[in-house]
Amino acid sequence: MANPLHDRLFARHAGNVAPFLHLQGGATLSHDAFLRLAARYAHALRAAGLAPGDRLAVQVEKSPQALAVYAAAVQAGIVFLPLNTAYTVEELGYFVTDSGARVLLCDPARAGALRAVAEGAGAALLTLGADGAGTLAAAAEGQPEHFETAPRDESDLAALLYTSGTTGRSKGAMLTQANLLSNAGVLVDCWRFSEADVLLHALPIFHSHGLFVATNVTLLAGGSMIFLPRFDTDAVIASLPRATTMMGVPTFYTRLLDDSRLDRDLVAHMRLFISGSAPLLAETHKAFEARSGHRILERYGMTETNMNTSNPCEGERRAGTVGLPLPGVDLRITDPETGTEKPRGEVGMIELRGPNVFRGYWNMPEKTAEEFRADGFFITGDLGQIDERGYVSIVGRAKDLIISGGYNIYPKEIELFLDAQPGVLESAVVGVPHPDLGEAVVGVIVPGKGATPDPDAMAEAAAGALARFKHPRKLILVDELPRNTMGKVQKNLLRAEYGGLFAAG
Repeated sequence: MANPLHDRLFARHAGNVAPFLHLQGGATLSHDAFLRLAARYAHALRAAGLAPGDRLAVQVEKSPQALAVYAAAVQAGIVFLPLNTAYTVEELGYFVTDSGARVLLCDPARAGALRAVAEGAGAALLTLGADGAGTLAAAAEGQPEHFETAPRDESDLAALLYTSGTTGRSKGAMLTQANLLSNAGVLVDCWRFSEADVLLHALPIFHSHGLFVATNVTLLAGGSMIFLPRFDTDAVIASLPRATTMMGVPTFYTRLLDDSRLDRDLVAHMRLFISGSAPLLAETHKAFEARSGHRILERYGMTETNMNTSNPCEGERRAGTVGLPLPGVDLRITDPETGTEKPRGEVGMIELRGPNVFRGYWNMPEKTAEEFRADGFFITGDLGQIDERGYVSIVGRAKDLIISGGYNIYPKEIELFLDAQPGVLESAVVGVPHPDLGEAVVGVIVPGKGATPDPDAMAEAAAGALARFKHPRKLILVDELPRNTMGKVQKNLLRAEYGGLFAAG
């Protein structure tokens, strides 16, 4: 019996001495050397008691060795559970316990704090540092560089990814081998990746963007990656002349735009810039094209589905949209209450069906049932619309919908208005409790460099551009918006901070 994910992503590179990872300082790691390292790790994980189907929880810093742990888990048939390096001990306790992980792999510096977490969950504790040292590395030392690949089926679980959990308990999304393979194959084709591509990789690898999109696409295409520990403007600019493609979050592009070294000569040989994980402002899209000559390709994905839509590699990339549904992905816009499909141009719930859509939520059969329609469509929780040419735009999360005085208000519409006002870099609009209206609209604004937006002037402009019920009741200037590690604005924190603005008395 085969192991499709290992066979298609990794095994095909056995003996390939071409570079796979280009590291800071000029060193490289070949495909073959990477696979031999992964095989030693697979032996060490098996010796630690992990069997096919068991969960491996991983909270380690980004490194070539950390990526090899992913390859080792796939080869050994172990379910890979990557965890954000910013999670606290308390948060990790929930993930390790809920997943039933047999092993927790962490940074050596955190071993003391996490030992009780592992013991409480009945898991073994191993360590791996950014320098490649730790108890896992010690256990792998001297192990054979060949591992008998565990037989798995495409329907078998390959990864467990927990959602951010901004409301309620975090949910573990179960991703199968088929989910990951189907999505990687479609993206290689749609984005025209080949073995000639060198991807500039500055993303974290605890998230589907850096792990299952960037890495899997590169492996399937046979290309290589400039593997940076994190986004650093100097390092990225120094690396761009050696790259052909780059995947990033919007923050990457705004930081590059802030640097005078970004020009057409620097990126003349680049083939493709891709953005995701958070909305890309249309202004950022336009400014980047003006400076670099490249139109950023924006796409839309989720933890539960990987990628769903993409602007075309060849064809019109429409600023402010996330493009067209990917081949094999069915996407529809529905009434959130009834599930009835809505006409083009109307805002509603985005629902998805396709081979990329996850199996369900770990140990939450009731929640899984709630999130799927009878015909197999997954209810994403994202609000969007489809234009006359089939391009999809994301309006916001359903939980961010503001209901003020009985009217439904979509924050994105007001954010687009505020972003276009003089002196505004970006904005976030939230609804907060109001004694008369139920909720009131509050706009939180980040000024552009050296600018001082005028809230009174913006309020006056809103009177002529927006229906009265959409007018922000308060405009607040801040230095920056709170974001998670993938660049998404954390509106739950804004609602909490400004929730008492209109409190009675």
